[in-house]
Amino acid sequence: MPRLLHIDSSVQGDRSISRRLTARAAAAWQAAHPDGSVTYRDLGADPLPHLDTTSASAGAVPADERTSAQAASWELVERVVGEVREADTVLLGLPLYNYGAPSSVKAWVDHLIAPGLSLDAATGEPLLGGREFLVLAARGGGYGPGTPREGWAHAEQWLTHGVSLTGLDPVFITAELTLAPMQPAMAELIPLFEESLADAERAIDRRWTPVTVA
Repeated sequence: MPRLLHIDSSVQGDRSISRRLTARAAAAWQAAHPDGSVTYRDLGADPLPHLDTTSASAGAVPADERTSAQAASWELVERVVGEVREADTVLLGLPLYNYGAPSSVKAWVDHLIAPGLSLDAATGEPLLGGREFLVLAARGGGYGPGTPREGWAHAEQWLTHGVSLTGLDPVFITAELTLAPMQPAMAELIPLFEESLADAERAIDRRWTPVTVA
């Protein structure tokens, strides 16, 4: 049975473009895999705890020597890694906040990088490769070549490097200028936003072939 892991991280609720894109992608995936199952995690509504001295040390302590807090922290790591390990496809919504990824996504990656679970503890060999990892990104401004803030969007490059330790290889579909309809100063950019969003939606629709019933 094919399995999808659908992860959102935006805090914008129904206004979120990244949530709109992940919902479209999840629906397209399900149309192509009618016998598949979906696991959903909402990092925007229910974020993982950031690493602290307890959680950072839990994996290095033998199981029978862990404190109750360390045991709970490691159990959460096992659950996060397990969700990815069990998935054939991972969808992640990735908005751009203050030129970087949401801190909730950073916390998810920090839990995902776990020696002995997502990478070999002795050799560092990645253990989560071979999965489809589609990232639906949304950026309020424009950061492409020639724009005033070219190079200021750091989320995609960071995520690619961060998850590489696990073997995950993200493919990005991105909509830009998402603030244009809401910011009067960006009104002239609305057509470019609409074009960017339409391009992203078309890329999602081409990703999987729907199953047709004769």
